[in-house]
Amino acid sequence: MSTPVIHHCKRGLLLLALSAACAAAHAAPVTPAKQALVDQVLKLWNPDNIGQSMLQVPVADAVQQARAMLQGRAAPEKREAAMADIINDAKAFMADATPITKASADKLILAKIAPLLAERYTDEELRQLIAILESPVKKKFEAMLPEMQKTLGEGVAADTRAVIDPKLQGLKEKIGLRLRAAVTP
Repeated sequence: MSTPVIHHCKRGLLLLALSAACAAAHAAPVTPAKQALVDQVLKLWNPDNIGQSMLQVPVADAVQQARAMLQGRAAPEKREAAMADIINDAKAFMADATPITKASADKLILAKIAPLLAERYTDEELRQLIAILESPVKKKFEAMLPEMQKTLGEGVAADTRAVIDPKLQGLKEKIGLRLRAAVTP
């Protein structure tokens, strides 16, 4: 590219960035009525649980990995005692970390999420969203989710057990051999 083309592109990008900044600076203030709608959406959605959910995955993974590592390597009584301690440690971690993530989520919801909702949804769209979130049909469906997931999981397990169980056993044996090889001097 020639230098004039590069300068022209840079100037265009600069003007675009300035235009976006000006648009953001001149965005219409959120009316109290719209803010009330946004607040209601946030209350119904309950996004502050996202931080806790984010914690649960790595903690559950760590506990599961510990359980797998202890399996076959520790006597049953030592394994049970160690797992009890590990589970207690995981619970203590969750009790300690959950308020931190909840406080962060609450702060970010007000600073980042509420303005996004106010900016991208009209008052009417927020009312429709509230109707969806409050819908008895939605609540009934959500209440059924655990049962449906359990039913589906049991059905898939029963339907595939004859094929999957031998493969899973083979995988476990391979993993066991690799672990033994890795820990044997």
